[in-house]
Amino acid sequence: MLRHRLTRPSPRLVTGAFLVSGVTHLVRPSVFTSAVPPVLPRPREIVYLSGVAELVCAVGLLTKAHWAGPASAALLVGVWPGNLQMALDATSRVRQGGAQPRDLALAALAWARMPLQVPMIRAVLSTGRPAVDDPETS
Repeated sequence: MLRHRLTRPSPRLVTGAFLVSGVTHLVRPSVFTSAVPPVLPRPREIVYLSGVAELVCAVGLLTKAHWAGPASAALLVGVWPGNLQMALDATSRVRQGGAQPRDLALAALAWARMPLQVPMIRAVLSTGRPAVDDPETS
C-alpha cells in the first residue's frame, strides 16, 4: 500500500487544487491576470475561462469521468506558461531591489511549483487505471 502511494500520486490532491484555484480565478481574477503571458489577448477572459476549466476538471475527477484525466492533463500543460510568467515576474520584483522576505518566498514558491506540474499530470492521467502492483486487480 505504501509503495502504491509513493509510485502514483493521488488525483484527489489535484482535484482539491483545481477546486480552490478555480474558485479563486472566478472570485478574484486579478490574482491571476498578471500571470497571463503578455502575448495573449484578453487576460481577464483567459483567467475566467481557465477557472471554469479547473472547476469542470475537478468535477470530472471527482466523478471519475473518462475524459477527466486527459482534460486535466491538457489543462495543466495549458496553464504552464502562466506559471512560468508568475515565476519570472516574481524574480523580476526581487531583482529590482528592496525585496522583502515575502517577495523572496513568493519567488521561491513560484519556481518550486514549476516542476510540480509533472507529478500533477501523472496523477490525473492515472485516474481510472489500477496500479500495476495493486493486489485488488490481481
